[in-house]
Amino acid sequence: MTKPVGEYISIIAARSTDKEILERSQDGGIVTAAYIYGLENGLLDGAIVADTTKGFKPVPKIARTRAEILSARGTKYSLSPNMSVVKDAVKEYALEKVGFVGTPCQIIAMRKMMQYPAAFRQTAGNIGLIIGIFCMENFPYNAMKTLIEQYARIDMDDVLKTDIGKGKLFVYKKDGSEPVTIPIKETVPFEQKSCHICMDYTSEYADFSTGSVGTPDGWSTVIIRNQRGKDFIDKMIAAGKLETQPVDMEGKLGMPLLEKLSVDKKTKNAKEIEHRIEMGLPVPY
Repeated sequence: MTKPVGEYISIIAARSTDKEILERSQDGGIVTAAYIYGLENGLLDGAIVADTTKGFKPVPKIARTRAEILSARGTKYSLSPNMSVVKDAVKEYALEKVGFVGTPCQIIAMRKMMQYPAAFRQTAGNIGLIIGIFCMENFPYNAMKTLIEQYARIDMDDVLKTDIGKGKLFVYKKDGSEPVTIPIKETVPFEQKSCHICMDYTSEYADFSTGSVGTPDGWSTVIIRNQRGKDFIDKMIAAGKLETQPVDMEGKLGMPLLEKLSVDKKTKNAKEIEHRIEMGLPVPY
């Protein structure tokens, strides 16, 4: 029987041991730590990440240095079209081992591209690591802009980072002041509609997936899904780049919560898919 969070080899709690990475990273800084480790140890030539431009707007970026990886730290809740630069990373930048990070829908797209390359010929073999992030829903950029500027009363140019947890959207300012919060129930009308038919919460097709659910503040849950992901994480741990601890497999806020959220998304969105089919609307499943 398929596991609620998809197939995996093991699940751990982890965080970077690099203080610079943790300064502005989300939770344990796993994605940033992995890509910097990969670049500095010849496991990757570069990575496709989501960086922010003026107005805290996420854009895909081909990062090839530690500084470029660090500049892209933190979760953005507006989708960055990272798939759009995969061919550029291989064809224009001549990268042979590319790291890719994305939401569940983007990870599914990446795996489909690798299985059925078509326009991505001579590209699929250059993907060196696929990291997925946990995602319940996302927001179009203009919707997020409305939420932050009208609800939180913060100019987008002043935003340092955003976070979702404990039933709230947290908006952090560059001036270091206390974050402004927006109740999640207020954000629902602004969600991207395609998210309501997505059946994947934990990026089940990544080499390894990561997110904050299931671990204490400052740590990240890491779901190691295949041998490539395991080898990469094992090397990071052996090199002292990650500290780890077991995930609570029984406690209310540990693995049971992660499984509950995953099942809740599948159940809720399966009903939405049925509804759209009944209405004669197209769905990608």
